Amino acid sequence: MSTLPEDFISKYTRLLGNESIDFFKALEGPVQKAYRINPLKANTNLLDTPNDGQVPYGQWGFFGAVSGHAVSHVTGVVYSQEPSAQFVGEIVQPEPGERILDLAAAPGGKTTHLAAFMQQKGLLWSNEIFLNRAKILSENVERMGLQNSVVSSHTPAELSAKLPQYFDKILLDAPCSGEGMFRKNITAIKQWHRDFPQELAELQREILHEAVKMLRPGGQIIYSTCTFSPEEDEQMIAWLMSEYPEFTLKTINKPKDTHISDGQPAWADKQFTDGQIYQSKTTDQEILKKTARLWPQRLNGEGHFVAKLEKASNVPLSDHTVKPLKPIELNSEQQKLMTSFVSESFVSFQLDKRQFTLFGDRLYLAPVGTPDISGMKILRLGIEMGTFKKNRFEPAHALALAMHPDEFVQKYNMTTDDWAKFVHGDVIRPDSGASLKKGWVLMVANGNGAGWGRYVDGQIKNFFPKGLRFMVKQTHSDLLEDDMY
Repeated sequence: MSTLPEDFISKYTRLLGNESIDFFKALEGPVQKAYRINPLKANTNLLDTPNDGQVPYGQWGFFGAVSGHAVSHVTGVVYSQEPSAQFVGEIVQPEPGERILDLAAAPGGKTTHLAAFMQQKGLLWSNEIFLNRAKILSENVERMGLQNSVVSSHTPAELSAKLPQYFDKILLDAPCSGEGMFRKNITAIKQWHRDFPQELAELQREILHEAVKMLRPGGQIIYSTCTFSPEEDEQMIAWLMSEYPEFTLKTINKPKDTHISDGQPAWADKQFTDGQIYQSKTTDQEILKKTARLWPQRLNGEGHFVAKLEKASNVPLSDHTVKPLKPIELNSEQQKLMTSFVSESFVSFQLDKRQFTLFGDRLYLAPVGTPDISGMKILRLGIEMGTFKKNRFEPAHALALAMHPDEFVQKYNMTTDDWAKFVHGDVIRPDSGASLKKGWVLMVANGNGAGWGRYVDGQIKNFFPKGLRFMVKQTHSDLLEDDMY
């Protein structure tokens, strides 16, 4: 690990006292790899990913390294995510049917965790201001098979203007100084300076201002960071409750065996944390103990902070009405192609109050309750069904990953050799026992959809996306860096 900044060492030596020795030692230690199992998939038994024990505060979390070329990763059964980051989703814990906003969602670790709780019901809106990161978010949403998500790329202010008081819960995993990731991210160390946490705190306040506007009365904001910085943690929560007295801080449960700690009331005093005074004036703010801190010297994970706040239910309602998604109608040719594809490919297909929408020639099945998206930058809207091409409809890779294999008429269970050929983009020649007819075939790996093939003249033409293809080989270089978010 790169040398820690002197100002950082001085600050946390002062704040942590004797425990700072163990703290700095932990930052020099190894990084613990972990992942989550995706319960939305048909088969969650892992074929080629190690299980080194369960993460104590995550029902789907396990320790172990994930290969980016493993069947379990490619088919969206696992998501590589460091252990502490998995605690955040457990605190949000959305209910099926709720409207949820993940306001700073890239690369998708927490969005896909929230989706696991929602069971494909309700609306999960995942936003990322930076388009290049939003594309990565969209790719991960696709891989994990989410059907009820909207992926957008907007500033918080743009979003709040469109969706006032719209969401039941909002997660802000805030852009932060990243101190909690120092031992796994050298860049975070290099960009840190004494005033950096305060600079990020100003940005966080701007984002929270907009988040408050989008939360319905009685709803919850879950605020998290991957930093130790009091300016971005306890001081941020103290500011939020002062600025918006309609919010109440809720207790976060911290079972003893998890070694998760209370927030620090004394650290809400900036003069104290800056070293300007030696006795904090906020030690009586016991309410801040309801927040949670995850310290690398106390548990097997990186640094995180989490707070849960609830908005009063008697806040006046906005006079702005959010309109529903505008319906579209397929033209006669599109309707004919879609009807043919559905009847030939699905055992049974139900809209379940969802509606189709088009982006050019690409057909999406929007989640129930999707609002009007006119003028918005949307990267993904529910399930991408496929693309209308000349005289044919070509199903999307996302559709293969989102649906249960038993929902399709034709599916082919790949052998190990077939898998290697499929992800490399080769034609597959099924064994003589395969009963296939000309048409689309769901390619199945370890019980889950992996992509599409088209059976023609005794062979399966390969439609695995060219940008995802690779040659199967297990090396240490395949191992993924955990999603720290």
